[in-house]
Amino acid sequence: MPKAYVFTRHGGPETEALVDVERPSPGPEELLIAVRAAGVNPVDHKIRSGYRPPGQGGGAFPAVFGSEVSGVVVEAGKSVTGFAVGDEVFGAPVAGGYAEFAVLPQRLTAHKPAALSFTDAATIPVAGATAYDGIRQLDLAAGSVLLITGAGGGVGVAAAQIARAEGVRVLGLASDGKKDLLAALGAVHVPSGPGWTERATAAAPEGIDGIYDLVGGEVFTEAAALAGPGTKLITAAVRPEEAERLGGARVERARTAAVLAAVADLVVSGALDPRVTRTFPLERAEEALREVESGHARGKVVIEVAP
Repeated sequence: MPKAYVFTRHGGPETEALVDVERPSPGPEELLIAVRAAGVNPVDHKIRSGYRPPGQGGGAFPAVFGSEVSGVVVEAGKSVTGFAVGDEVFGAPVAGGYAEFAVLPQRLTAHKPAALSFTDAATIPVAGATAYDGIRQLDLAAGSVLLITGAGGGVGVAAAQIARAEGVRVLGLASDGKKDLLAALGAVHVPSGPGWTERATAAAPEGIDGIYDLVGGEVFTEAAALAGPGTKLITAAVRPEEAERLGGARVERARTAAVLAAVADLVVSGALDPRVTRTFPLERAEEALREVESGHARGKVVIEVAP
């Protein structure tokens, strides 16, 4: 039977297990893929802990981890058009992606360019697309200043590169251990920790035009206090009502295959490097998730599933 990494109830790491599961079947407008890679994101352990992303209800247990995958189509639903068995694709799975097989909805699936690796493709549906959607929403002009909190993670790394490619000056809030990473992205490192807002203000005495928050909590509250009258403030880390209370907005996710294809083109062109820093086999999915849950991952972590 196929393997999948699941959580059996809401809670901590003690709820996780690598188990045998039935091979899923696609619905009429869905694709079944043999997974080649699955991106690991903070939202994965947050959902295990009980967090429900806006607009999503609770699911049944055991629940498979993972929100972004790449792989090869092995079965297509009867109403699917534009995809065929054997196609290399990537997208957002219906019910988890840390598995040997996953089901993708046609509307959230894109063809993988031949020049794009399965590993890099698996970073696009959540991390890459969230970064892309946020930068589009901010719509900052060249020469503007953008502050990204949590800039050393998968979304932050992508957002910094997309913004820099458009001529935006980027300040990246991150730990000291990610200073070199941010420098390589062309961003100005703002060390996290007490007093970070003063350091950010000193790094941009002319003012901050946009803030992209990827941390939430107290950091989002402090970031909101930095926003001037004309500063655009968005977040991917707090609920919409909390963002609005502090004068910001939740990132508006497009969730379309067109966005996936646009981000893939950025990777292929060299404008965006997903910065995959660690990979793990499915059998070591627990280690991959702990790497991200620790908050110390540099760049992107991906689970690679053997063909």
